[in-house]
Amino acid sequence: MLYRWRDQYQASKEEAFPSTGNLKDAQAEEIRRLQRRLRLVTEEREILKNAFAVFTGKNAVKYRFVMEHKHWYAVTTMCRVLGLSTSGDSAWTQQPQSRREQENLKLMDEIKEIHQSSYHIYGSPRIAKALQQKGLQCSRQRAARLMRRMGIRAKTARKFKVTTDSNHQEPIAPNLLKQKFTVEAPNKVWTSDITYVMTKRGWQYLTIILELFNREIIGYSLSNRLSAKSTVIAALDMAVQHRCPPQGIILHSDRGVQYASKSFRKRLKTYRMTQSMSGKGNCYDNAVTETVFKILKTEWIYGTSFAEQHELRSSLFEYIELFYNRKRLHSALGYLSPADFMRQYYQQQPLAS
Repeated sequence: MLYRWRDQYQASKEEAFPSTGNLKDAQAEEIRRLQRRLRLVTEEREILKNAFAVFTGKNAVKYRFVMEHKHWYAVTTMCRVLGLSTSGDSAWTQQPQSRREQENLKLMDEIKEIHQSSYHIYGSPRIAKALQQKGLQCSRQRAARLMRRMGIRAKTARKFKVTTDSNHQEPIAPNLLKQKFTVEAPNKVWTSDITYVMTKRGWQYLTIILELFNREIIGYSLSNRLSAKSTVIAALDMAVQHRCPPQGIILHSDRGVQYASKSFRKRLKTYRMTQSMSGKGNCYDNAVTETVFKILKTEWIYGTSFAEQHELRSSLFEYIELFYNRKRLHSALGYLSPADFMRQYYQQQPLAS
């Protein structure tokens, strides 16, 4: 009723209430009172949500929460919600901070910055590694504890379903990879796969080409059709353009009809590549690429609504080119990004005489 009154008044002003002609002073005051109450209840709900981890803790922990969030919420409101006194808060803030607490506050500022720069994706293991790369001593357990204090958490994974159409009569290539996912040098083995992403205008099909050496996405395509030309061939062309690989490189995929098609095999032959395919019904043979899809969907796709293809394409460019390839810390790479891992590899190579 309150929202309806407000909308009517904003639309018609004095004519909003034909029975009386305009708002009476008592009615206007009641609306203002209800609006104030609504803002207060909304703020209290947000405080309870962010203070959930400290709600049952000691008063010192609660006072620390009040100090860390005083720029977002009113101190009196936080104290009332957490069952504290404002005088106790004043006394606590005037106490000298221990060296450990001073270090925690510095770490918390860094954690907040890292969490924001990672698009709120990183959990405590990567937060801790990022802090250590900045020269700050912080264990994973300490990072997790400070993140709980701040109400910060990583995005959680969902169940990932892999769908492949292998019911076809096209030739099947042998499995040359055989689950050997560690490669000693770049441009030896590439892997590829296709996944589905929903938009308001229907399904879009994302194909990626992955450099197995440093887990970098070197080619990708987005299409509303599952034809070989618009999916796997487009992604392969992009990867070749970026890498200019030598002949003999292995391209591994599942047994999907797009990879087994005559047009794709012809394109591989043009690039002098060797085709490899997973065993029948064995998703582990292409586990690295499927893991990349799981990461992408968990960290970026889930929880976001895309209106149409161009919006999804722009979002994927931001994630793949600006974050995943250049910044995201990968546990399989010793918590380096794909770009840093490749850079480190070439720095360790002997100079040509």
